[in-house]
Amino acid sequence: MDKNPAFRKKSFPVLFFGILMMYFFSGLQTDHLNVLTPYYTKLGWSATAITNPVTFACFVVIPATLLVGTLFLRYGVIKVVVPSTFIVGISVMALAFSGENQLAYDVSLFSVRLFILPLQMGGFMLCTNWFIKARGRALGLVTLGSPLCTASFIFFLTKGVSSLGFGKTYCLVGSSVLLLALGIGLFVKSSPEELGLNPDGALDCQITCAVAVNSKMSCKEVLGHKEAWFLIVSYGFLQFCISGIMSFYVVRLNMTGTAPSLYFFWLSIAAILGIPVSILFGFLDDTFGTIIASLVLCCTFFLSLTGLLLMGPNNKLLLIATAIGIAGVTGGTPTLHPSITSYVYGRARYQAANRWIMTIQAGIMAFAIFFMASILDATGSLVFAYKIMIGLVLIAMICLIIIGRKPDYDRSPLS
Repeated sequence: MDKNPAFRKKSFPVLFFGILMMYFFSGLQTDHLNVLTPYYTKLGWSATAITNPVTFACFVVIPATLLVGTLFLRYGVIKVVVPSTFIVGISVMALAFSGENQLAYDVSLFSVRLFILPLQMGGFMLCTNWFIKARGRALGLVTLGSPLCTASFIFFLTKGVSSLGFGKTYCLVGSSVLLLALGIGLFVKSSPEELGLNPDGALDCQITCAVAVNSKMSCKEVLGHKEAWFLIVSYGFLQFCISGIMSFYVVRLNMTGTAPSLYFFWLSIAAILGIPVSILFGFLDDTFGTIIASLVLCCTFFLSLTGLLLMGPNNKLLLIATAIGIAGVTGGTPTLHPSITSYVYGRARYQAANRWIMTIQAGIMAFAIFFMASILDATGSLVFAYKIMIGLVLIAMICLIIIGRKPDYDRSPLS
């Protein structure tokens, strides 16, 4: 990359817009419900009326994941991401004008949640298409958009609603998303080959090109590959645990008698720490390999889950440990999730395999909130849930160790 100024120039928009894609994906996926819920609650709406469009969309996202992956293979990332991002922008602006019209609100919010999906998948695929040796660092840089969003988006959205009003604030956000769609369409290409370049800017590409980029793989081909199941189980369980950890963080801390000012402070610290941690995991990926980096990631899951499991009232030591763990969980998982699939299948077959693997993982993740709520209803506590999730992370580690017997598909020939 250092020897190819043309590649540096053309890859910069991939990284820059990739960060923005992850930022808005994280903010508009579910985070902005923290603003919508109190706003519409004051208007007399029930919590289920406010959140039902997102709940329904989450189940539609499961088959949509497969569809988006297939469209990426057929048309490339940009031809799918640009129109979907445009729809998101229009839908966000529609929320601003929906007022108390329930139907307009439901359609707008459902569309935001559904059409935001290609931003995350597209950001992942752009990194795996453009980078091999620097795959981890590229993903680490792009996915820092998520913790950056956690640290800022809701704060700015809340301030905007209080000062400018709900309508103007959501119009500004929607306009920003429309500008993002325009920028992606003008400056980003799906792969370096479209510009006559090679991955990482290599002047003489050393990858065997017998397999075309984005080649097709059937469901039978992918699921007949034993490593696919280890990928599904390992990162499927890790994503399941993320949803359980983050969605019930406040509930758990309230149950322990911890002061809200204290646990919100440490949650903010975790969000800020997630920014450099995202880059750190990318460095670990490129330096020590995706498997070693993934095992370190699992240790951060253990840290956060153990902290929540043993938490007592205002226990600052466990709050700090939990915050460090959450920083690793939120900063490392989106960085390493696409990298591990590329590790097994290579950039050429990444999306062909990923569309099937990620679809099944989305199904696993969809049950996380139900799992947590069911245990809470049955036992009046979340202790048993955290114990089960610690076991799931242990299973994930075993799967990763088994995958580690296989060398990195692309990187090994280059070493």
